[in-house]
Amino acid sequence: MFTLYVTKGSGNCFKPFLALVQLRQAFQVINVDILSGETRSDAFRAINPAAAVPYLRVESGEGVGESNAMLWFLADGSGLMPATPLEQAQSLQWMFFEQSKLEPFISPARFLSFIAPERGQGREQEIEGWREKARTGLAVLDAHLQGRAFMLGNTYGITDIALFGYVHVGAEAGIDMNRFPSVTAWMRRVEQTPDFTPLSALCATAKPFSPTSP
Repeated sequence: MFTLYVTKGSGNCFKPFLALVQLRQAFQVINVDILSGETRSDAFRAINPAAAVPYLRVESGEGVGESNAMLWFLADGSGLMPATPLEQAQSLQWMFFEQSKLEPFISPARFLSFIAPERGQGREQEIEGWREKARTGLAVLDAHLQGRAFMLGNTYGITDIALFGYVHVGAEAGIDMNRFPSVTAWMRRVEQTPDFTPLSALCATAKPFSPTSP
């Protein structure tokens, strides 16, 4: 039994959640309220000293942070793991790309314009700057996906989950995703994979975080 600590609406938290669902693993979800400061509490720091979600805890009490590291751990030995050393290196390449060229721009633009727009007031220029940087990354992704069903060819896996996490909510960041037709076609294919479950289900059955949370 895994315990996945998440916060509602997070693309990074969605990645390990989707992998766990598609791998049909037994797990529970605990919702940690970032906006109220729960990740900075002593109780949560005792679980994850980095004070961040997502965080994946195993039965021994040990755990792993960083969404893409969780994907690598969960997929080991499964059909979601790239098959060859070259494909594994390419997978890591795209995971690094996602965390440096997409997530840092889509995530704050989405948060300040869609999730908490009141916090974005007066920061419109900064938000548009993030959008423009995200568009640059999405153009690279769109070119890569031309002629490919999934990130590494015709086989769906954790590389797709890693990229999908925030790319699929690009429109909520104020980005016109129709400018990237190969990306939008790929997103539809991801949504048609077996046992796909949407982001909206992330906290549907989650337990609230408390000092006594496992």
